[in-house]
Amino acid sequence: MAIKTEMVGQTFGPFEKEYDWKSLSLFALGSGAAYDGKTDLQYVYEKDMKMLPTYAACPIVESIVTKTIDWGYDYTGSLHWSFDIKMINPMKKLEGKLSTKVLLKGLYDRGEGKGTLAVHFGETYDEDGTLLFTNESTDCCIFDGGWNGPKAPKDIVEIPEREPDFEITEKISEDRACVYRLSGDDHPQHVDWEYAAEIGYERPILHAVSTAGVACRHIINSVLDGDSERLTRFKTRITKPLLPGVNVTTQIWKWDDNSIHFRVINADDPATIYLNFALAEYK
Repeated sequence: MAIKTEMVGQTFGPFEKEYDWKSLSLFALGSGAAYDGKTDLQYVYEKDMKMLPTYAACPIVESIVTKTIDWGYDYTGSLHWSFDIKMINPMKKLEGKLSTKVLLKGLYDRGEGKGTLAVHFGETYDEDGTLLFTNESTDCCIFDGGWNGPKAPKDIVEIPEREPDFEITEKISEDRACVYRLSGDDHPQHVDWEYAAEIGYERPILHAVSTAGVACRHIINSVLDGDSERLTRFKTRITKPLLPGVNVTTQIWKWDDNSIHFRVINADDPATIYLNFALAEYK
């Protein structure tokens, strides 16, 4: 299928997403909240409930969005590459409708066998027209490289060479992807064992936003005194697919008074890095 470069610069939507406390809770459960029945209950219990900030990544990565913005890619090889969410206003309501407009910002050719990067930029509003958050999300479509397109700009967040200021370890449950997919990203690579094997995985892989939710919780608890509404930005690169069942460690470095840099590694094999070149900003 030909790459439809003429779609770059077009805005799609609005994509509407109804939510309530149960869907917010389901997302948080799919991101490891309450894994022991008590940790981070503020994201799953409707009493004094808060939105887990990485929920802001959901409206732009749902299957209905990625299938609508079809620039000619092979859906089988679509992987999440990176995202950068910015919190503009807190989501105070536990029930309502979100509306997201999505710009196809760019298509970048990584070369034959390496794929194409598709950069989307979403703006999400509540029912009152208030801008809640933005998300610049990039997919790597691994079967669609080599069309002599433009190269992606460099975007590297420095990871310090010193020891981390914080390290938090947590086990990713075997059923994590099965839970998380109920929040809208129903790509079969996250649940279908035969499908996963056909594209080279030993088992279905976890959604990157789920892994990011684990890191987000760790950052809020270790750096922000548990106050999720202090977080203003969360940016990360996905550098390796994660197979549920592993132990992960979030490594966090203080960068300045209002930001940290971080990554997520395999706790038992530190050379395996799932999220890298990542930062969070806060107030």
